[in-house]
Amino acid sequence: MTLRLNDIVVDCIIGDLPSERRVAQRLAVDVELALNDLAAETDSLSDTVDYSVLVGKVRSALKAAKCRMIERAAKVVCDLCLKDAKVSAAKVRVTKSGAIEHLESASAVIEATK
Repeated sequence: MTLRLNDIVVDCIIGDLPSERRVAQRLAVDVELALNDLAAETDSLSDTVDYSVLVGKVRSALKAAKCRMIERAAKVVCDLCLKDAKVSAAKVRVTKSGAIEHLESASAVIEATK
């Protein structure tokens, strides 16, 4: 079973330039989690990842981390997801828009398995 959370919006400090260290910028985070199929059978929240809780944890972790690189931000989120016993693997994409002129966005993707 795969659970996908798309476009988690986080305003946080991200970037290496002095100007980027002073003002929060918007990131979009996509999370893909490999889970067992139990919740599909039981229809119970206790058998899956509570994504309302996970979204809050992702937002808090990135705000606290104040990463310089989107690559690091992706790892922070991936490590957080893998702490949940119900998650066997995670794939995370962090997208930063408007970082430089003539570039719509840049993304970093990381995948990890327990």
